[in-house]
Amino acid sequence: MEGKTKEMNAKGKFDKFEKNKGRSELKNNDFTKIKNKDRKEARNEIQEREDIVIGRNAVIETLKGERTIETLYISNSKLEGSIKTIVSLAKEKRILIKEVDKRKLDSMCEGEAHQGVIAKITPYRYSEVSDILAFAKEKGESPFIVILDEIEDPHNLGSIVRTAELFGVHGIIIPKRRSASVSTTVYKSSVGAIEHVKIAKVTNINTVIEELKEKGIWVYGADIRADEYSYQVDFSGPCAVIIGNEGRGISKLTVQKCDKLIKIPMVGKINSLNASVAGGIIMYEVLKGRLK
Repeated sequence: MEGKTKEMNAKGKFDKFEKNKGRSELKNNDFTKIKNKDRKEARNEIQEREDIVIGRNAVIETLKGERTIETLYISNSKLEGSIKTIVSLAKEKRILIKEVDKRKLDSMCEGEAHQGVIAKITPYRYSEVSDILAFAKEKGESPFIVILDEIEDPHNLGSIVRTAELFGVHGIIIPKRRSASVSTTVYKSSVGAIEHVKIAKVTNINTVIEELKEKGIWVYGADIRADEYSYQVDFSGPCAVIIGNEGRGISKLTVQKCDKLIKIPMVGKINSLNASVAGGIIMYEVLKGRLK
């Protein structure tokens, strides 16, 4: 009887141990989830910041531009490759350079790929729509403007900025609400092209479209429901191209404001393109039409 009692007590202790162990594992899992969530939120905050530039190419273009760089943080490991160029440019502009270890850089950007360099800058200064038009006039060219209707992914915005710079766009217009803004991610995705493209942030895109039309600028909307293909259009005159949201496309009211809707020819089974890819194709068509 005594042996049986000991056996029951031992079993009870074992069951209690397993139960507590399960609770402990549950707590650990919950802690891990919370920790991962916090880390993800922190990384999102870093990506949305407008006061730092991450990555070698982006920092080089920022150094070449007119942006005020407050401090340049570089890895204290062996200086090689484009890091030497960055240090040289920073010294020419008498920018404060701080050599820090990799852990410091990692903590500054929450694990984003910094390539050994981070620049702390003054926040991005947006242009006015009038600045974009003045820039086109200064170059003696018909205005070529890209309007982004609620592009929410900063990677898409960065890619569009990069393409716009290459294809001769005079400026980009974005709304103040429900749109990606110029941030760390945009700097990096544009590979520094953000320093060479004017971006205007406006309260009401539709009001701006009306103002552009009054100035003789033809407004085209990229929409799959269009009857005319992009390669069939003469883009040689003043024009503005509207690229819609990644999921919803161009809003109904904005579609109604367009002078003409255009679409990209597609023969595959999928009937949609990434916003930045679609924007790139349309911008190429505009440039091609102007080079004839």
